[in-house]
Amino acid sequence: MLLADELTVVHHDDTVSRFLDVRYTLGREGLRLITAGGGERLIPRHEVLTTHVQKRAAF
Repeated sequence: MLLADELTVVHHDDTVSRFLDVRYTLGREGLRLITAGGGERLIPRHEVLTTHVQKRAAF
């Protein structure tokens, strides 16, 4: 799974979801998220228009 400090999901109906400190993977079934608190969520692939990921710089 990939890590994101902030993950923004734009849905096909133009709504936007933002998630902080998540692990994620984009697969055949959709976008699977695991939050820092351990919660899991699946956004079905037909609902995801695009994603934007931000990571903190590692110095």
